[in-house]
Amino acid sequence: MALAIFDLDNTLIAGDSDHAWGEFLVEQGLVDSQFYKEANDRFYQDYLRGQLDIYAYQAFALEPLTRWSAERLKQLHDQFMQQKIAPIMLDQAKALLQQHRDAGDFLLIITATNRFVTGPIAELLDVDDMLATEPEVIDGRYTGELVGTPCFQDGKVERLNQWLAERDHDLTDSYFYSDSRNDIPLLELVDHPVAVDADEALTEHAKTKGWQRISLRD
Repeated sequence: MALAIFDLDNTLIAGDSDHAWGEFLVEQGLVDSQFYKEANDRFYQDYLRGQLDIYAYQAFALEPLTRWSAERLKQLHDQFMQQKIAPIMLDQAKALLQQHRDAGDFLLIITATNRFVTGPIAELLDVDDMLATEPEVIDGRYTGELVGTPCFQDGKVERLNQWLAERDHDLTDSYFYSDSRNDIPLLELVDHPVAVDADEALTEHAKTKGWQRISLRD
């Protein structure tokens, strides 16, 4: 059974779920609109440049989760899925997942976005497992803190290696699909790295390395 690994944002979906969650909070009037939008956009640009301070960003992104109960957060997330995620689902991404599923591969999403935002998306995509940045939950409420290593850049490699050490999987004949320069460390490790609708830096790197480049957009 080969391992087929997928980035989520701008790879399996046509947008960034982390940034979209921030936009959703602003649109719903749940945060200080001007401050939150400016910070959300600034962090996203840092991410696109490969210069994101993941700890500063997570402190920003996780703080709103501390304000509401689990029940209220689920209501908000259900609304978020309908308004923000459903419109950016990709038929070609679903077909690619099915192709690997039919081949008997193990489907793993690995994403820098926190599990609160991405867990329901991974469930919708029906993958076998997911590695994500893990927010701390105590007594059913988010604390605003992280647990373990953020699943970002070299942290994705660390988290994947931890996951592999605990399971009967290895990287023999493995695939990794991603759009982002931030994922080059992990792309370098697999047997079949694939650049998907890649940013400029990853596109150039993929050309140099002779990696496959594809699009999942219509």
